[in-house]
Amino acid sequence: MRDVARLAGVSHQTVSRVLNGHPNVREATRQRVLEAVEALGYRRNLAARALVTRRTGTLGIVGFETTLFGPASVLYALEDAARRAGYFVSVTTIRDLDRRSILDALERLRTQSVEAVIALAHKPAITAALAQLPDAFPRVAVGGSGGEDTVSSVRVDNVTGAGLATRYLLDLGHPTVHHVAGPADWPEARQREEGWRATLEDAGAMVPPVRPHDTARRAWGAGIGYEEGRLLAADPSVTAVFCANDSLALGVLRALHEAGRRVPDEVSVIGFDDAPESGYLIPPLTTVRQDFAALGQQGIALLLDQFDHSDRADQARTPRQVVLPPVLIPRASTAPPGQQPHA
Repeated sequence: MRDVARLAGVSHQTVSRVLNGHPNVREATRQRVLEAVEALGYRRNLAARALVTRRTGTLGIVGFETTLFGPASVLYALEDAARRAGYFVSVTTIRDLDRRSILDALERLRTQSVEAVIALAHKPAITAALAQLPDAFPRVAVGGSGGEDTVSSVRVDNVTGAGLATRYLLDLGHPTVHHVAGPADWPEARQREEGWRATLEDAGAMVPPVRPHDTARRAWGAGIGYEEGRLLAADPSVTAVFCANDSLALGVLRALHEAGRRVPDEVSVIGFDDAPESGYLIPPLTTVRQDFAALGQQGIALLLDQFDHSDRADQARTPRQVVLPPVLIPRASTAPPGQQPHA
């Protein structure tokens, strides 16, 4: 740092202010310092800085092994939001979502001196494990059913999203809407089924039975959608299907096509997530969009808010619950029963 200061013709305190983004530095001085940093190839000693400031500038993220579009998108959004906020991230992924594995993952992150932890809480056990961290340690749950009174959380309003999809199909004139559900041990799947069921009941429509799925990871995939779709395709009374995610909807579309049931003029189909490829299916899929970037930004913002209130214990320990609204994205996979969609 002193070499940089000498080359730039400033004090080493000025170099420190520039590197830490302090606003009270003239732009010409800032540029001289940055040019000297580049010329000398200077890099800060983060370990030494952590010893002095007792801050590592690192956030811990707990994820789980998955190729599912939703959780993978949330993980990317969290990493991106943390980087934009000026933090490094240390990510640990777990295979088994049991209490012991989750606690071990949290302990691994704490041994790395992370300043806070944010976790993809798609199972209740994850939120419960976060609640066991020391009171003053910042933590946030993303997804799932929320942290309730124990942990700050951010999630999408899945009940409302499912209601939007179901109401849209009813308003098109379909007498009822069938549902292809996600795995029952996921809060998101239960919430989407709840929103679908409540909307049908409020409308006085018949509520079709939902087949329970196992808890395996494939329960969110196109294979399950295809199996369910074959059963639905064999029932001529089925005119509308709401699927718990876009992958399930993809399998349903394939099954309907093979059975000769035309979409949407015989059967309308809606998904959930708005995966990038959903607009390029045949036909383009009507779906419910989750704002994954907003989930990441809000999750990191909740953590930083806990840092800001670290000197006020009562505020730091008061969990905040942020619920983001979903948006219905109409496309060509839905139409009034027995009609072609409008161009």
